[in-house]
Amino acid sequence: MLFSDVEVEDPLKQHMAAFVHAQSNTQDIANLDQKIYDVVDQINEWKTRRDFYVRFADHPYEFIRKWLVSQSQDLKTMTEASGEGEAERRADHYYRPETQEGVFRYIYQKVQQKRAELEQGLGVRNN
Repeated sequence: MLFSDVEVEDPLKQHMAAFVHAQSNTQDIANLDQKIYDVVDQINEWKTRRDFYVRFADHPYEFIRKWLVSQSQDLKTMTEASGEGEAERRADHYYRPETQEGVFRYIYQKVQQKRAELEQGLGVRNN
């Protein structure tokens, strides 16, 4: 009786090769996805700019008027005091327990910060 080696096609081998090949392409796909995201982001920015200039070109007076109103509102929002307004003008506001606790925590944090800077400058390490 004579036996010879017979090579049989392994179906799993093809699946494994396809999987390994797909894994090597993952980084390429991620890079291409990032490029697509960047291009779409740039297109959206260009569209926003174009819309801005088209509105200005179509109606310059109205555009500038609305823009100044918008800038004025933004400035007002940024400069408004965020707080209780009139209550903060009275001294008893600052004697409330939560206000004092906030002050104590702030001072403690500043002391710790200065201490760390001093220790770093002196080369001392506190354990």
